[in-house]
Formats: sequence, C-alpha cells, structure tokens
Amino acid sequence: MAAKRKRKARRPSAPRGRGSAASRGKTAGGSAGTGSRAEGNERSGNGAEWTRTIFYAAVLFLVMRVFLVQTFVITSGSMENTLLVGDFLVVNKAAIGSRVPFTDIRIPGYSEPRRGDVLVFDPHHEDDMTLVKRLMGVPGDTLQMRDRVLYRNGQPQEEPYVVTSGRPDEFAPSMLWQLNHLVEASGGDYHPTRDNWGPLLVPDGYYFMLGDNRDSSLDSRYWGLLEGWRFEGRASRIYFSYNRDSTRPFPWIREIRGSRIGDGIQ
Repeated sequence: MAAKRKRKARRPSAPRGRGSAASRGKTAGGSAGTGSRAEGNERSGNGAEWTRTIFYAAVLFLVMRVFLVQTFVITSGSMENTLLVGDFLVVNKAAIGSRVPFTDIRIPGYSEPRRGDVLVFDPHHEDDMTLVKRLMGVPGDTLQMRDRVLYRNGQPQEEPYVVTSGRPDEFAPSMLWQLNHLVEASGGDYHPTRDNWGPLLVPDGYYFMLGDNRDSSLDSRYWGLLEGWRFEGRASRIYFSYNRDSTRPFPWIREIRGSRIGDGIQ
C-alpha cells in the first residue's frame, strides 16, 4: 500500500495590520521624544538670551548713571528763582567729569567747571546730602562781597539771577573759617556777615559756591571751599516740574508747571 504523506501544520501568522500599527506607534513615540528635547533646548536658549540682554542693559544703565547722566530733584529754595522746589533736573556728568563711587577718583570730562555754572556736588559737611549751587570762584580768584555786591578779582559782577528777601544782615560766626584765606591779614577784627565778607583767595583745587537766593542759602560763605573732586555734574535742563508745596491732591498731576519743562539752566 502506498504510504500517505503527512502534512505539516502551519502556524497562524499574526495579522499584518496590528504589527504595522505597533511599528508605527514605536516610530512615532521616538519622534515625539526627539521633538520634546528640541523644544526644551530652544526654550533654554531663549532664557539664556534674555538673561544676557537684561545683564547688558543693566550694565549700560549703570555706566550711564555713574559716568554720563543722572537726575536730580530740587527740594529747597536756595536757588530760586533759577530753580524752584519741584523742578526735576537732567545732570550732565560727562561735561566736567564724574567721581567713581565710594572713591576720590575722578573720570575727566570734556570741559572744565566754569564760573556761573550750576553744578551738583557732594558737600564735605554732609555725607548723605547732594547740593546744587552756582560756581562763583575758581582757583586763583579773589572774591569779596560788599553790601550784597559780589566782587571777583576787584570787579563788581552783574548777577541778574540773584534774589534777596531783605532779611537783616548779621555777624555769622560760622564764616570765621575765612580767616585762613583772607588776602589781607585782619588780626582779630574780622567780623564777616552774609552781605559783607572777604576778600578771599581761592586756592588750587578748590571752588567757591553760592546760591542764587542769597538770603536763604547755606553755601561756601558758611561751610567753606569745595574740593573739585566732589563735583557730580552740570545741571543742564529741567525735564519735569510741579508745585510740591501745593495742598491739592495729586499735585504731580494737577500742579504741573508746563512752562518750565524743557528749559535749559543758565
């Protein structure tokens, strides 16, 4: 008898659709992971760029603030009527140079302090105060005041910006520092007053500052000569002004002195 051949049983094959779906799912998952990493790197790069931008902006602001320009607000009437309480000033620090903070070192400016300049400075008698006055005496000048008239190097000065209040003139003991700088020795007979003093010789490296409101200004007449390294800059322009003495609510809005905004300081 002829022998019958045995047929080998075939294993059922997996459906192609499922295998393809699984493969596609695995590939898609890999692509998604790569995309997430790319987005994370992009966000990290943007954050670093913003950090650098903020850092450079802060450095630029600091350089401008220390060496080029600063702002100043008037809080007293010692410079009336040139400057009023509530005037906000732009101070040009590059004009006459500026001082490196916390040191006596000065960065040179493009010009020298001039007679008549309105200057901002740190006085030697007040560590936490900044003042603004008019420069009236430079090194080598001889200054004297007789009956309210200022004499520089023997010549009377025209000062149209000066205001007075008519307050009585009295002996001021705080002005006796002038004895060390008098051109002519006066022994014990020197009795300086607000409106009568001198003649004084301004030594090298020092300056003599006066307020325009002569009867209401504490200036070089009282606290002495100013070292040149203490200058902070030249007051150049009024960028905002309002009446700070007003009792109305919101005076910085309702009491703006628009006619003064943008004025140069002479």
